[in-house]
Amino acid sequence: MSALAQYIRAQIAQTGPMSFARFMELALYHPKLGYYQQPHRPIGRRGDFYTSVSVGCVFGQLLAFQFAEWLQTLPGRCVRLIEAGSHDGRLAGDVLAWLSRHRPGLLDRLQYWILEPSDARQAQQRRRLEQFADYVHWITGWNHLPEAVRGVIFSNELLDAMPVRRLGWDAQARRWFEWLVDVQDQQFVWRRGPISPAEMARLFQSAKLVIPDELAEVLPDGFTLEVSPAAAQWWQQAAEALAMGWLVTIDYGLTADQLLRPERLHGTLRAYYHHRPAHNPLANVGQQDLTAHVNFTQLQAVGEAAGLRTVGLWSQGQFLTRIAQQLWAAPEQFESWPESYRRQFTTLTHPEHLGRAFYVLVQTRLADVRPALQSGACNSQLNTAKQ
Repeated sequence: MSALAQYIRAQIAQTGPMSFARFMELALYHPKLGYYQQPHRPIGRRGDFYTSVSVGCVFGQLLAFQFAEWLQTLPGRCVRLIEAGSHDGRLAGDVLAWLSRHRPGLLDRLQYWILEPSDARQAQQRRRLEQFADYVHWITGWNHLPEAVRGVIFSNELLDAMPVRRLGWDAQARRWFEWLVDVQDQQFVWRRGPISPAEMARLFQSAKLVIPDELAEVLPDGFTLEVSPAAAQWWQQAAEALAMGWLVTIDYGLTADQLLRPERLHGTLRAYYHHRPAHNPLANVGQQDLTAHVNFTQLQAVGEAAGLRTVGLWSQGQFLTRIAQQLWAAPEQFESWPESYRRQFTTLTHPEHLGRAFYVLVQTRLADVRPALQSGACNSQLNTAKQ
């Protein structure tokens, strides 16, 4: 076993079978051994997964145009872009490069904040973004923001990697159980564990999952759902941090009703290693990616409960095409794309590539709900703090 697998095995030996949420948290985010905590972990052709960012710079350019259109409508001397889960900083670099070329006036009003708890990742991002050092700052958590955000908070392929609890249906007993992780013959295995009706009701209510009696009658034994209290909590914190502006996530995901479709008998949990689906999410601990679809119905409800208005939920293809149409209609801001950019756009938007795989949820708060604390030039205080 790897060092991380031995660590998890020791915890199970001490306290009994472990929730999959805890297993996933350790597998991906253990401070030293977790999959995402390894700064050398590549994306793209040499990594375990492709992302829209690894396709090329067009993704960041389109987002930069949309962010600029939003940000320029906000009052005040300073606006902010908050990116959560920046990985190696490539998307931040693409966004800032476009703004520096096309919206330098806006860039002078802008602070780009990266929410990144990992010191190793921060160091990697600082190296990549050195040319934009005057505009970029890092925080490790929402509680480290100096004030409420006026601007855009966004994430790309972050929430699908939040830890999930896995719930299964016992058709004979007509009740739900929780899939736990145990050890047998030196290997991690699934084990059915009890969960109280009250806890199930709380999780289902939070996730906006409704299972009528007639559906429960025909659910097959072992039918599995993932729920992510961690993703819902993250979205609530982001919504509460937003004083005025937009909250955006781009991710794999479904609505609550779609999660209950019969073809998802085994849920949406997936493991990936070298671009290939791995058959066992409990194997190769810390060496393979783990992901489960985001419940967009839950996120929408959480944001609206925090006072946000839902602008829309689109496929990535729809969202990026709408942005591109605006950009093409403004020739003074549009540089004629070379063939490589056109190929990138096709990959990002075509339903058979990434256009239908990802969805985009946008919520907004247009009334400033908190007094601004900051005064003076936007980046002067930031630069002074760095010196």
